Amino acid sequence: MKKLIFVLLLTAVCYPLISQVSGANKLQEYEKNGNSGCTVTATLTSSSRLFGNPDDLTSVIVVIPKGSSVTVLDSDSAFFHVLFEEDEGFINRLHAVLDKTPVIISKPEAKDVPDEQNQPVSQQKQPQVSRFSYLESKYGTSMAARINAGKIWKGMNAGMVKDSWGKADKITREISGNTVKEEWIYRNTWLYLENNTLVGWGPVAQ
Repeated sequence: MKKLIFVLLLTAVCYPLISQVSGANKLQEYEKNGNSGCTVTATLTSSSRLFGNPDDLTSVIVVIPKGSSVTVLDSDSAFFHVLFEEDEGFINRLHAVLDKTPVIISKPEAKDVPDEQNQPVSQQKQPQVSRFSYLESKYGTSMAARINAGKIWKGMNAGMVKDSWGKADKITREISGNTVKEEWIYRNTWLYLENNTLVGWGPVAQ
């Protein structure tokens, strides 16, 4: 009888711990399965601040909108260490869920390549994708044409602006509550963004 009570107590204590470990970090599962060539992604279930330092809650880099996808580099019990567009930082892990299927990244092998004509179609060198084709697959034909022509318009997100005009020469950022205001300076023009959305622009004062 004492043995039975001991087993029941041990089960009651250990089961929650086992469940917490198994549910806390799917990254370890991918590693155990040998998926070292995978990129683990997560989708935000609510908007979340991206912190430069998880121990300093004033180190907000940007507010990531709900539904955005981030690349997960690492995690602990409280934060995901993620990459969002070109920004790297930490988000509250309660604000995102890991995607079920990791993204496979193929690594090129350094070896002599035989004549293409004798290779299977799957191994033949693929033609380079043009800038327009890349934009078209990302945004659709109409929007891709405008971005490819270097156009900007109100309502664009930060990624579209970068695809259209490239990286800004200078970015100044101001954070107020859940609002992140940014001024992107290009050679002769400044762009004003709020929470990753372009809302206005004007000439740079000489």
